[in-house]
Amino acid sequence: MSNYHFFIFDKLILSQTGGVFMLDYRMETFLTLCQTLNYRATAQMLHITQPAVTQQIHCLEDYYGCRLFSYDKRHLSMTPEAELIRRHLNSMNYQEKHLLRTLKTPKGHELKIGVTKTIGEYVITAQVEGFLKEENNRISVETDNTKRILEYLDHGEIDFALVEGFFSHSKYQCRQYLREPFVGFCSLGHPFAGEIIPMERLFQENIIVREKGSGTRSILKRMLEENNHTLSDFSRVTHIGNFRLLQHLVASGCGITFAYQAFENSHFPISPFQVDGWNISRDFYYVYLPNTSALQSVELFEAYRV
Repeated sequence: MSNYHFFIFDKLILSQTGGVFMLDYRMETFLTLCQTLNYRATAQMLHITQPAVTQQIHCLEDYYGCRLFSYDKRHLSMTPEAELIRRHLNSMNYQEKHLLRTLKTPKGHELKIGVTKTIGEYVITAQVEGFLKEENNRISVETDNTKRILEYLDHGEIDFALVEGFFSHSKYQCRQYLREPFVGFCSLGHPFAGEIIPMERLFQENIIVREKGSGTRSILKRMLEENNHTLSDFSRVTHIGNFRLLQHLVASGCGITFAYQAFENSHFPISPFQVDGWNISRDFYYVYLPNTSALQSVELFEAYRV
């Protein structure tokens, strides 16, 4: 008898090969279509025909008894039922990858984590050092903006994320890491250095902001909107995706920026300042997929916190 069988688990189709659970090929197609929202692109990524993609999705719709995708003015979108299935599958996909890594690491522990740039640069250094002092421990740290880090999480590429930006509390499970003030930064010789300034004085400045998708950019935009302003109200807006270049520009007096208090730990000559009426603090969170063993990875990393 073949060792390849199909199972129904929590209404999701799985296959088992040699005792290891793996996602059925139709579910791989489904997840890829969720990512691309394009049948042709999905077929190209999976090296199958477009009719095969359509047939596999129809098979899943027949099985679940509901529509998974719908068109609105030629734009494909997921139904709420498809989103629910995707969440369960993401958790299963992570569990499989985590199991395989665990089996290949008989000694010590292995972690794969994703962190935002602020956290990676200034917050977790001592924690990673403590983890690596255990001889058999291994760790991989991906650094990117909040949006990209959460994509890594969805695809099962990391055990958990450490982020400071906005995320869906209904989609993920989370645990508070710390609370950090969100303040302005300028060069040491800037008139704002160490001061509390009226908000209107901000708009005379060149504001240096991170790329779209970054948590700090989102927080600044939200604070401005709450006060009936936008980024376009500044005299100039400079977009810088490279963290060290951004620090250098602020330190050299080319503009101001907003970031977490930990930003002050850089080796650049910069000074914090505050905006009158802006008392902003944000939580940093461990974020992980629900219904998985990822919480164990969070607790493992937390044990090395200084």
